[in-house]
Order: sequence, then C-alpha cells, then structure tokens
Amino acid sequence: MMMDGYGWGMGLGWLWMVAFWVFIVSGAVWVALSVRGDGGRDGARRILDERLARGEIDVEEHRARLAALGTR
Repeated sequence: MMMDGYGWGMGLGWLWMVAFWVFIVSGAVWVALSVRGDGGRDGARRILDERLARGEIDVEEHRARLAALGTR
C-alpha cells in the first residue's frame, strides 16, 4: 500500500514532529538550568558548609569567611 505515492515518509511525519518538539523543549530547559548558575551567596555558603563538614576548614575559618561574604 503506497499511501498515494508518499510511502512511509509522510506516514511517520508525526513522529518527526514529536522528536522536533522534544528537542526544542529539552534545549530550552538545558539553557535555563545553565544560565541559572549556583545562586551567588547561597552557592558560596553551601560550598563553605560542605568544606566544614569534610573537615577542610575549621569553625573559626568558616565564620570568618561567612562574615566576609556578608552572610550569617
């Protein structure tokens, strides 16, 4: 069955359209997440908290760096 001379290409056109929109939406989500970044001071505080938890810095250095960031 030839489907009026178009064959399978036109019959599966909807599949290509779905794939196209999935690609577009995925790209938009990726760009939005990339631009968002770490969150500035919140990201710096999270890193300091992680370093304190791992024992890389002590409590005094943690407090001093938080004060330098202007957060408490």
